[in-house]
Amino acid sequence: MADSREPPPLFNDDDDSHKDDDNDDLFTSAVQEVSLEEEPDGVLFDSASTPKLQLNQDPTEHSLPASSILPPVGAPLTPPVVPVTPTTTPNLTPSITPAAPTPVTPVTVSSRPSSDQLESESGDDMIQITVSDPQKIGEGMSSYMAYKVTTKTNISYFRKKNWSVMRRFSDFLGLHRKLVEKHLHSGRIIPPAPEKSAIGTTKIKLSSDKTTDSASADFIEKRRASLERYMNRTSAHPTLRADPDFREFIELDAELPRATQTSALSSAGVLRLFNRVGETVNKMTFKMDESDQWFEEKTQQIESLDSQLRKLNAAMDGLVAYRRELATSTAAFAKSAAVLSSVEEHSSLSRALHQLAESTERTHTIHHAQADADFYLLSETTKDYIHLIGAVKDVFHERVKLFQTWQHAQAMLAKKREAKAKAELAGRMDKVQQAQEEVAEWEGKVERSQEEFERISRAIKKEMEQFEVVRVKDFKDMIIKYLEALMTSQQQITKVWETFIPEAKAIS
Repeated sequence: MADSREPPPLFNDDDDSHKDDDNDDLFTSAVQEVSLEEEPDGVLFDSASTPKLQLNQDPTEHSLPASSILPPVGAPLTPPVVPVTPTTTPNLTPSITPAAPTPVTPVTVSSRPSSDQLESESGDDMIQITVSDPQKIGEGMSSYMAYKVTTKTNISYFRKKNWSVMRRFSDFLGLHRKLVEKHLHSGRIIPPAPEKSAIGTTKIKLSSDKTTDSASADFIEKRRASLERYMNRTSAHPTLRADPDFREFIELDAELPRATQTSALSSAGVLRLFNRVGETVNKMTFKMDESDQWFEEKTQQIESLDSQLRKLNAAMDGLVAYRRELATSTAAFAKSAAVLSSVEEHSSLSRALHQLAESTERTHTIHHAQADADFYLLSETTKDYIHLIGAVKDVFHERVKLFQTWQHAQAMLAKKREAKAKAELAGRMDKVQQAQEEVAEWEGKVERSQEEFERISRAIKKEMEQFEVVRVKDFKDMIIKYLEALMTSQQQITKVWETFIPEAKAIS
């Protein structure tokens, strides 16, 4: 949780977050530390203001109030469900084409204090970060995307209340790597950064500004939204937002040093791949004799939650695909009805067919908006928590590694004591003195490793308490907003067909 001391100066080279690192290298000969850094490969999801239907809203109204701001950690990002009223009549002709996809404006996610105020942090502290204006810098394979990072806050240790800086995608990955290196060993859950996508990135690099297709534009928007969610999750943690590297990232109005270890094809990326393989083998082969029932139960809960969320996400992806297919088929039907109306000689039937085409075109737009709501409210929120649970597993494994270090130190201490006893029995006083020094050294290592293990256990329990509070709140918001979006689309479709009924009855 948050440290009670004042945050370090922004550009101070001395990093207070390493105060527990003085003993990190004591057991390098005994237990090899394995990097837990994960390589992102894609993007998560969107955030923005969205109109939503209040549950007590008059269904005859044509406009919907804007939704409230979502919470920060793992917050669901809501696309707008654009209301389509029956009075908005598209001009359909025999050459009618399907309506363009409804634009998605993500929700701006703001941070909120924890349930226990995260130690000494004030509940009045506010920090809100938005990522906007994606820009392609350069041409060809050497080009990259830069984003405008805007921060609004009332926290006293920041120099300003409102400012903006430009950051490239690799800068975000570099920030995540630094935070993991500095805070993971302390038992803090580090929000995962957006994943890299080699295919999507290559398409953006090879395309020009004039030839960017809808798929590339959608990829850029999803990445922008996922970066915004990542920044707000990180800033919601009082300790992480006070970190000098984080403050430099959002405050320094200059280009940051290039993050050279974020590429998946670099030597560092290959090394991280081998480290993750070794980490996986270690998790499979080492079975910790858990003495704390809380950790035993929580580990089982996390594994079960991860499995069920993955199944739910797969089902949601299928639902989104169905909605999009329905929207496409509806647009094709509208076009066919419009063509038929143009060749129909019966005037009232021709007019009814034309009205049918118009009504179907409106429902196409509604179906497309609902597909976006399915994706951003359900699928992306679930996918986001799958990655967050991965970060939780990393913290739990860090505790297991400290337990291994402690057990190794105890085993070495037993060997040194045995060697000392043998030297005493053999009367080799020259060896006794050396053995006694080694025993004292390993006694200190055992004591320090035990303290580290107990410290990280306490920290993880506090982090998990906050994680559970936020998770329940996020899923509650997700369900409510999804139901409101679904009600909105159903009411809009009902209005469309109610408007068409008189035309159908007028056929004579």
